[in-house]
Amino acid sequence: MYNYLIALPYEYQALVAGVFTWAITALGAAIIFFFKKLNKTFLDGMLGFAAGVMIAASFFSLLSPAIEKCEELNMNPWLITTIGFILGGLLLFIGDKVYDFYDKKHPKTKRSSKNESMKRCMMLLAAITLHNIPEGLAIGVAFGSIQYHMNTLASAIILTIGIGIQNFPEGSAISVPLIREKFSKKKAFFLGQLSAIVEPISAFIGALLITKINNLLPFMLSFAAGAMIYVVVEELIPESQTNKRKDIMALFTLIGFSLMMILDVALG
Repeated sequence: MYNYLIALPYEYQALVAGVFTWAITALGAAIIFFFKKLNKTFLDGMLGFAAGVMIAASFFSLLSPAIEKCEELNMNPWLITTIGFILGGLLLFIGDKVYDFYDKKHPKTKRSSKNESMKRCMMLLAAITLHNIPEGLAIGVAFGSIQYHMNTLASAIILTIGIGIQNFPEGSAISVPLIREKFSKKKAFFLGQLSAIVEPISAFIGALLITKINNLLPFMLSFAAGAMIYVVVEELIPESQTNKRKDIMALFTLIGFSLMMILDVALG
């Protein structure tokens, strides 16, 4: 397998790596098939868990690498990351307002708890998908830079494994809350794995356009972080706190944050 990977062109090496990280996300999303029935408290807890995962990922997987990349490229770290972070949140804010405007203009689809659930799920899916795009680009840059002797295959593989393992809780962070919103297990799994399908695509693109993408990475990483934090603050934490056991929900958030932090720091 290793010899086969070495023989591939760099962009196809990146594509294979992206498929691997997508598969780990799909595995995380598939966790819902191992439970026959999930009670509401557990599902609310998983919503809090997802919030913790996303908060940790926004810093350790996105903002911190963005700052490091800025310094490496002699860019202004605080300016680039701040602009990207705010614009990422602003994108979902605008999307939120557009959805509400559309909802009000169509009497046949009056605002209901079902509509709110759908909007919350789509925002969650959009935020983690945005997060996966720069991760895929980072994989592409890692493999593409090998041809310029700026990186080694071993380090690119280690980066891929690290991102893949981090993707496991992200897959479950989408599929489990979707079950809470009365989605079928098949549909929840489909949407959970769908969030990472952008990784092999963006990894391939990143390897092809390494020099240009490399300069854009700090902005894109911080942009994705802003989108994730917006969803956490606007939707996930408030919704998880509707449960009577607010203290337990907060603990789930801490557990999600801790798990993602350990994975990011240990495999970073």
